[in-house]
Amino acid sequence: MYDTVLLAVDESDLSARATTAAGDLARLSGGRVHVVHVREHQVVVAKGGGTFEIEDAGEAEALAARSVARLTELGVAADTEVVRAAVGHVAEELVAAAGRVGADVIVLGSHGRAGVKALVLGSTAYKVIHLADRPVLVVR
Repeated sequence: MYDTVLLAVDESDLSARATTAAGDLARLSGGRVHVVHVREHQVVVAKGGGTFEIEDAGEAEALAARSVARLTELGVAADTEVVRAAVGHVAEELVAAAGRVGADVIVLGSHGRAGVKALVLGSTAYKVIHLADRPVLVVR
């Protein structure tokens, strides 16, 4: 049923819970997990332009590798990908990654923001749900 599970990871505690959920789905289906971490950067509009990296590439790779190690402990085949996106475009990158790998489902954690915070900050999970053309499992 779920041959390929796309798992979106970040530094949150909910990401660890999403990792377990993705591993369970893959194990029950005999599938694999493709771990994706989106590394954000801020575009600087000033004389000369440029970007400001929010996260170091090494940190991003280490984060994704920890999720793969956890999935391997659970007995699930997993690989990883770190992609780079401008702040506010994480959801688009996750949905694009799901298409590239042919994911049957996208699994991610939700920070559970509500009300004004969700409106102002946006919700990656909310955006993924609305952009995705496949099932999305949001772990809380």
